[in-house]
Parts: sequence; structure tokens; C-alpha cells
Amino acid sequence: ADAMNEKVAISGWLEESNEEVIPFIQNYQKEGIQYVICTDISKDGMLEGPSFELYKRILEQTKDVKLIASGGISTFDELPKLAELGCEGTIIGKAIYEGRITLKQLEKYITNLTGF
Repeated sequence: ADAMNEKVAISGWLEESNEEVIPFIQNYQKEGIQYVICTDISKDGMLEGPSFELYKRILEQTKDVKLIASGGISTFDELPKLAELGCEGTIIGKAIYEGRITLKQLEKYITNLTGF
């Protein structure tokens, strides 16, 4: 779900709908959805930090959804914080591209998590 001001964004992010992102996800949950990628488009590509509060509310109000956070990730230190919130994963493309998160950091982090 692409979100702006906690409303679902449509038309390639050009329009904000009237539908709030959490009820939107809850409706799809009733249909069996298990994974959700949520991009806060006000932060996407800005490298100013993720929407911790938005992701926290989504996880609190949509039990059993596996949330993948997207938008604004700017430092490696944000990854464990998102994991602590309960995010299943994080999209970090721009942070890697800009050199703010290195593959070495990710390798060490994954090794510590998995033991491999």
C-alpha cells in the first residue's frame, strides 16, 4: 500500500484517496493477504528516516500481517529498530545506492540474526 498522510495513494502517487491505509490493509486481510509492503511516499527516496509510528500502528492494528517497510530508510541503525517493531523486512534500495548502508553491514547483520 502506498500511503501519504496515512491515506492510500493512487494514480502513481499523484492522488491521495479517501481510504485510510490501516482499514485498507484490514480489508485485504479478510481476503487472506499475509504480506504487505507499505511505502510512505512522503519519505520515499528522501533518506530522512522511516515512518516508525505509521508502521507501529499498522502492526498493532493488523495482527498477523507481515509488514515490509519502505520509504525513507537512511541508516543501518534503522533496520534493527524496524525489526524490533515487528517489521518482517525493509526495502533499502536508495540507502544502498547512496552508500549509507553497505553490503558488509548487511552481511554481518544477517549472520548475527541467522547464525549463518
